[in-house]
Amino acid sequence: MHRPIAVRGLRPLLTAGLLGLAGLALIVPPALFTPVAQAATSHPAPAGLSPASTSTSPSPSPSASASPPTSTSASASASGDDAYWTPQRMAAAEPVAADRSGPAKRKSSLRAARPSAADPIPPSHPFDGLPQVGTFFWTDGTNTGRFCGGTVVRSPLHNLVVTAAHCLRAPDPKRHLSFVPQYHDGLKPHGIYPVDRIYLDQRYYDLGTNGGARWDYAVVRLGARADGAEVEDVTGGYDLVPYPGYNHRDVRLIGYPGNSDTTHPKPLDCTSSTHRYTSTDPAAPGDFLEIACAGYIGGTSGGPFLVRDFTGYTLIGVIGGYHTGGDFPDVSYSSYFTLDTLALYLHAVRGDTPAAPRIPSS
Repeated sequence: MHRPIAVRGLRPLLTAGLLGLAGLALIVPPALFTPVAQAATSHPAPAGLSPASTSTSPSPSPSASASPPTSTSASASASGDDAYWTPQRMAAAEPVAADRSGPAKRKSSLRAARPSAADPIPPSHPFDGLPQVGTFFWTDGTNTGRFCGGTVVRSPLHNLVVTAAHCLRAPDPKRHLSFVPQYHDGLKPHGIYPVDRIYLDQRYYDLGTNGGARWDYAVVRLGARADGAEVEDVTGGYDLVPYPGYNHRDVRLIGYPGNSDTTHPKPLDCTSSTHRYTSTDPAAPGDFLEIACAGYIGGTSGGPFLVRDFTGYTLIGVIGGYHTGGDFPDVSYSSYFTLDTLALYLHAVRGDTPAAPRIPSS
C-alpha cells in the first residue's frame, strides 16, 4: 500500500512533480506558503497545458462570484441562505441532474444489482454523519432544490470543500448555493456557509462528464458563516491527498442518498477496500478508484473516500469519475487525485479566477 502524501492546510506538502523534483515532498512553513504557491503555478501545467487552460479562464464561472465578497455581503448571504434552507426545503431537494453532455445516471434504485461480484458487498448504514462531511444545497434554473455531498479539507484560510465536478458543472443559475456540514434529519448543526467560488479543471468543462471523467472533482471556496466563522474553524478538516495509490484495505465511504429513495434522511456509512479500475468505455477513458459498498444510490455523488492516517482521516477521492460515480448502487468510483487536483487546490487557496465553460466562437 502506498503511504499517501497529504496536503496540509498550514504546511502544504507540494509533490515532487509540481516543483520539478522526483520522489520528494517539501514541507512549506506557513510564512512561505504564498511565494511557493506562486512559484508552483509558474511551472508548466500537467498534461502539457498552460496554467490558464488547466483551471483558469478569461471569464469567471457563472456559478461563482468574480471577486471576493465583502464581509457585510457575505454575512447577508449566509443569513439569507440560512433562512431560505428550511428543513422542509432541504428534505425536498433532489440529487443533481445528470449533465446532458454526459452519461445518464443509473444509480436510481436500490433494486438494481451489480452484474456479478466475487465477494459479498459490504453493507452501508445510516448515521448522523461527521462534522467535516456535508451537503451543498442550491436551486437550479427551474427552481428545483438540488444537493450534492462535499468534504472540508485543511487549508490556510480554513474555507475549502472538495466535491465532484459533475455536481456543479452545469451553467444554469445556482441560487442560494450553500454548504451545510453534517446535514442530517433536517438539521444544520454547524450552520450554513455560502459559496464564494467554484474551481473545476478546464478540461472537465471542455470534454464533459464522459470525456473528462478523470477530472471529476472540484474545490469550492466558501464564505464565512453569518457570525464570521470559517467552516474549518467550526468543523475541522481532512488532508487532501494527491497520488494516494489505488489499493487500500480500509476505506470509509460516506454519501447522502436522495430522500425519495430511502426512509433515512441521513448519510450512509460503509467500510470497504479500493482498487484500480481501468475504464472499458472508450467514451470515458481513465483509471479510477473503485469501491464496493451497498446502497449508494443517486444523490451520493461528491461523498468522500476516507483513509486513516496519523492525523486522523485523509481524503483520497470523492464519488464521481467513471460514469459520474458508477452504474449500480453497490459499486462506486472516484477520479484519481493527481497534480491536477493539487493545482485546483492552490488556485482556490489563492482566490484565482475560476475556469468556466468556453463561449463558442461565432
